Amino acid sequence: MSDYKRVILVTGSNAGIGYSTVKLLASKGQTVYLSARNEAAGKEAQQKLKTENNLNVKFVQLDITDIKSVQAAKDVIEKAEGKLDVLVHNAGISYMDKDQNATTVDINTIRAAFEPNFYGVIQTTQVFLPLIRKGKEGYKNILLITTDMASNAFQAKPNSMLHVTAYNTSKAAANSYIIALAHELKPEGILVNCVTPGFTTTKLNGYHEGGKTTDQAAEFVAQWTLLGPGDKDKTCLFYNDAGEFPW
Repeated sequence: MSDYKRVILVTGSNAGIGYSTVKLLASKGQTVYLSARNEAAGKEAQQKLKTENNLNVKFVQLDITDIKSVQAAKDVIEKAEGKLDVLVHNAGISYMDKDQNATTVDINTIRAAFEPNFYGVIQTTQVFLPLIRKGKEGYKNILLITTDMASNAFQAKPNSMLHVTAYNTSKAAANSYIIALAHELKPEGILVNCVTPGFTTTKLNGYHEGGKTTDQAAEFVAQWTLLGPGDKDKTCLFYNDAGEFPW
């Protein structure tokens, strides 16, 4: 990792893996934007990092499902920084408390999951791409935090579990978008990848016990956030902490 100080935006980062990722990146001297839909919750998280960890991070209100919010967030960062080196797509929702059986899932649950997990990823990428193009050569990076369950190859195995239709299909669709995006942006030197931290105990899964801590997950996410000039071939990849993961 070089000493270059990146400008990094982590979506949905007032709690969970996103919050821990912001904390770790800021501790490494990066310029990090913590973002949240709820401004009060986001500023509270920002202050918590200052009070508990003596870390100065920036805050921007961002609802990735609201194009006006996305554009406003882009304008804030553009005015302050003039560029964005790394966009980390962390925001998402699972609806694990809803019926997600393939034969009975409510179509509205699927639509609701697709809004942040798929459409939000696309529109946030498109709005911020001009800023990313202004980032430093060798450090431009778009990263999607996804899930093991977004892998069709993994979920097709006879012993696979957790076929939660709305969540899995929305994340698998986002993975497919990332593949197309990676191919399109490769000639520009912009790295585009998916990573899955694996089972981590967070609000997303109802704080189910037995998973990694968010700080442990953030260690892995940070590795892929901080790719540099020596990683120019690391694009259009799907990885977990054990290595390459099947699409």
